[in-house]
This record gives sequence, structure tokens and C-alpha cells, in this order.
Amino acid sequence: MKEFITKNTAILEFIIITIGAAIMAIGIGVFLVEAKVVPGGVSGLSMATHYLSGGTIPVGLMIWVFNIPLYIWGLKELGKEFGIRTFYGFTLNSFFIDFFRGDIPGFNFIQLQNSPTIINLRENDFMFLILIGAALLGIGLGLIFKFRGTTAGSDIVAAIMHKRFGVKPGMAIMIIDFFVICLAGLIIELKDLAEQRSAVTLTFYALFLLFISSRLVDVIIDGFDYARSAVIISDKNEEIAKAIMNELSRGATALKARGIYRNVDREVLITVITLKELSKLTHIIKTIDPTAFVTVNNVHEVLGEGFRRRI
Repeated sequence: MKEFITKNTAILEFIIITIGAAIMAIGIGVFLVEAKVVPGGVSGLSMATHYLSGGTIPVGLMIWVFNIPLYIWGLKELGKEFGIRTFYGFTLNSFFIDFFRGDIPGFNFIQLQNSPTIINLRENDFMFLILIGAALLGIGLGLIFKFRGTTAGSDIVAAIMHKRFGVKPGMAIMIIDFFVICLAGLIIELKDLAEQRSAVTLTFYALFLLFISSRLVDVIIDGFDYARSAVIISDKNEEIAKAIMNELSRGATALKARGIYRNVDREVLITVITLKELSKLTHIIKTIDPTAFVTVNNVHEVLGEGFRRRI
């Protein structure tokens, strides 16, 4: 039974990685390539190569070629299971980019980047085009990361940094891709590839894209903060605890502690509340003890009675 559940879980993870790769590919291949706003990493280098070749070298194919050395490195650092997911992720991402762009033989009729809607956005609402591309890129990449895959490139470097140093993937990608974006912008400027907008403008758009997509990666992995934990230090802990239970219908835990400054033994209250209840909690505390010391922290997940479980 356990093996059956494990197998089904693995199948579900690969399905979601596939969906993430497709979403990410649409963001890159349909929204960003023709706009000449590079997402950084191997994708950015591949797009620069695509531009230098006059559009003859498919972006997806170059991403796959550039990723092979990084894949070998990731296989050594992250293990065989992660290596399979990585190969699967970047191969599908490469395939979907060329598929949606019509660069795969037999599928030339697709070319979503030349649809009237995309062309209209590119000509009349460039900012919204980049926002959509950034959202699709971040959501797709976040799904892939959340289910233990990568699309190689700077993503695999970020995954290694996350494993070794606990650095959030989105932040790691931002640092790595910043230099790649600047390099790609320099290439666009030197080769005079920018059309209606200057290479510097496109570089700033790319940095904006990087910020939005990297934040979305962390949101998909960590989730939105939907609760807060409060640590309360007060001489009127009992009154505050009763008010929390009676007025908020929330529980509270009292921990034995000793204040170093006054060398006094006291209890510290800890409670978890929803975002909507935060202002009411602070009002309760200020009313009972205006001198209370309170710290409030973000909570990504709460397992227990009174809170919905995050999917």
C-alpha cells in the first residue's frame, strides 16, 4: 500500500512539473522572446543567441544544449532522483518553448507569439505584456521547484544553494540572473537589436521581470502568509490570555521564562491568529497593558484546529 501511494505521488509530481514547464514556456516563448526582454540564466543566453542568429536558431533547442553541462553538475550535487526530474523539467521546457513558437517541424502553424492578441499587447501595452510573462514564468518555475524539479540553468544553481545554504530559490535566481541580464542587454546594444525601445530600457524591463517572477517563485513554494504568531511579554498575562480566548476564540500557550534585564521569572504568551484578527489582538493588549512587549511573526503554515490546511 505504501509503495502504491509513493508511486501515485511521484506520478502526480511529474504531472505538475509538466504543467509548470508548459506555463513557464508560454511566458518565455510567447510573451518575452519577441519583446526582447530576457529572463536571465540559460534562457537569457539562449535568447541572445537566437537574436544573434537572426532568429534561425530555436530558443528551446539552445536552452537544451546549454543545460547539458549544468545537468551533469546537478546530477552529482543533488542525486539521481533530482537528476531525473531536472532532465525531465528542462527537456519539457525546451520542447514547449519551441512547440508554442512553431519552431518544431510539423507544428509551424502554431506560432502563438504571432497571434493578434500578443502582437497588440507588444505594440500597445508593453508593460502588461511583461507582467503577464513574468507571472507565467514565476508560477511555472514555482510549481517545478515545489515538486522537487528544476529547469536547470540558474535554477539548478539556485536549487543547490537552497540545499546547501538554505537560500530561498527566488533570491538566488535574482542574484545569478542579474549579471546574465546585463550581459544580454550589452549584446542587444552592440548588435543594435533593439527596435522601438533602447537596450537600456529593455534591460530595466528585464530586471523588473526578474523581481516579479522571483517573488512569485517564493510565493508558490512558501505560500502567502495567511496567519501571524504573537509572542507577548506582560505583567498581566492572565488577563490577556483570557481576553484572547473569550474575544478571539483562540488558544494561547504560556511558557516559563526569565527576564534577564530585571532577573524576574515570568510567563511568556504565544498565540496564533489570522490576519484579520491581528488588529483586534493588538487592541486587546494595548487596552489591558499598554507597556506589554509584543513581537509578531509571519506564519506560512498552521496545522491544527481552527485553521484551514494549506494545499
